[in-house]
Amino acid sequence: MATKETTRFLSAPTELLPAPVSTQSHSRCATKAIGLFAVVVALGLLVNRACWRDAPGTLLPTFDQGGTEVALTNICPQVSELIPQNSFDIWESLGATYDTDTFKAKAVNWLAGAVQVPTESYDSLGPVGTDPRWDKFYAFHAYLQKAFPLVHAELELTKVNTHGLIFVWNGSNEGLKPLLLAAHQDVVPVEPTTVDKWIHPPFSGHFDGTYIWGRGSCDDKSGLIGIMTAIESLLEIGYEPTRTVVLAFGFDEESGGTYGAQTLATKLEAMFGRNGYAMIIDEGPGYGDQYGRIVAMPGVAEKGFINVRIEVSTPGGHSSLPPPHTSIGILAELLVKIEANPFKVHLVRDSAPYRTIQCLAAHAPNMPDHLRRNIVASAYSDKALRAAEDVLFTNSVFKNFVGTTQAVDIIQGGVKVNALPEQAWAVVNHRISTESSVAETEAHDTDVLKSLASRFNLTYTAFGKNVDHGDRDEAILTYGNLTLSEIFEKGGLEPAPTTPFEGDDATPCRILSGSIKTAFNRHRGIEGDDVIVVSPGIMPGNTDTMYYWHLTPHIFRYGHVRLTLMVIFQKVMSIDNFLEMIRFFTTLIMNVDELALP
Repeated sequence: MATKETTRFLSAPTELLPAPVSTQSHSRCATKAIGLFAVVVALGLLVNRACWRDAPGTLLPTFDQGGTEVALTNICPQVSELIPQNSFDIWESLGATYDTDTFKAKAVNWLAGAVQVPTESYDSLGPVGTDPRWDKFYAFHAYLQKAFPLVHAELELTKVNTHGLIFVWNGSNEGLKPLLLAAHQDVVPVEPTTVDKWIHPPFSGHFDGTYIWGRGSCDDKSGLIGIMTAIESLLEIGYEPTRTVVLAFGFDEESGGTYGAQTLATKLEAMFGRNGYAMIIDEGPGYGDQYGRIVAMPGVAEKGFINVRIEVSTPGGHSSLPPPHTSIGILAELLVKIEANPFKVHLVRDSAPYRTIQCLAAHAPNMPDHLRRNIVASAYSDKALRAAEDVLFTNSVFKNFVGTTQAVDIIQGGVKVNALPEQAWAVVNHRISTESSVAETEAHDTDVLKSLASRFNLTYTAFGKNVDHGDRDEAILTYGNLTLSEIFEKGGLEPAPTTPFEGDDATPCRILSGSIKTAFNRHRGIEGDDVIVVSPGIMPGNTDTMYYWHLTPHIFRYGHVRLTLMVIFQKVMSIDNFLEMIRFFTTLIMNVDELALP
């Protein structure tokens, strides 16, 4: 790795690469509680090996192994590792520093100290200034100032809505668009009754020699502290950027970002303008093993969502004189109907999930040949595409990644055992496919429930419009009302615009890919462009970037987290992985600084 050779990086084509596959289904490094639902982010495709069993009769008879090998040469070409050139000596010096036990001890203290400051955010929090539970962030800001004195001395700090933080590291060339690095200060609340079930107390920051334990050690204080550590280290060695670097740290990402990222977005636009940033990096998937290949999967797409309230209203009365169906009984049938009619799921060519499985076929050596052939042939054959789907969709996790999902998460009805319930309602959370929309999701739910609205003689209103459900006799008085609405009256969130990941507009993606490879290799003292494969992927949940779409088309959700069972289920961060994260942010900052971006 001690080479100053310039890589032929920016001219290399990029395609999507495979997503990490494991033998078990995992959630992301920490379960994220956002609003009324929990976001479970799996590591890459999360396709169980049992799903890759042979499926007789699915192969195209005219597609032989030789053809597969030829076709694979055109799928997912990889960029080279990207080593900073203009400041190579600084990069090498910092790399050597990161290898020392002294720096390791400092890194442990930095992250452990951050975990030890509780920064829980709750769905029920009132506006900043009116709810005293926000005050805990003052202590976290004091910790950051003490831990990173150079960052606070050299960068311009702006506080937004009291607790939102924007740091600006001014570069020497004001004509270059800034790099924006995002993270969030808050963590998921800890249920008090579960504290005794934690191996180490949730805010202990305990270090056992390998792992730092506690809430936020992975999601997302490792990202925030990793960024701050990289910049503190760069300042300490005297590095001066050409391109401005902006840090944006929200404080309520775990509860939707309404008071944090949403207000930060307005200020960030005021600072550098609409579409005023070269690229954004925020939390997201990391890397792991897939069929004999290590794969990183930055999120270039993010699902949308809508929370649909299904409400039934019927006449009240005494339970001694019940009708055939109470509002609760009707609601139960409606929910059964919803669950019995899930959204149809298909892989769409050129979508992020489709490109991901193409890259897996190209780079994962242990994928069964029959599946690889169908994936390669699917580029031009509908039959092969359907055959690949038949195998891939036997895994529910991958199927959920691709399609629009539905989950009945909340239900309520009735107030007394001897009183007929006049109202019953439930909430269905949908995560909207990147190839769909809020309107399409609303239309699906509306159509599914039409027949039951007619059967129970209910007037039907869906998302503010009266719905004609056909054969209801207008002369007969309706029994009650069925209403579908968005529970928070915000109309849901459309899927995010897809970040360019190939072609002339994909330079930021290529820089990120090369930086990932360099950080991975340097941390292990190895070389090679194909040791780790980089594949643009998808975020099924939502991050603070949902407020940043207008700042740049180049938004990446990537954390450089080494996803393992320990990280996923125990809320821990290994010190070795944390040091690699610091190396990643350092490399990325330096590469973006010196390469050709607007």
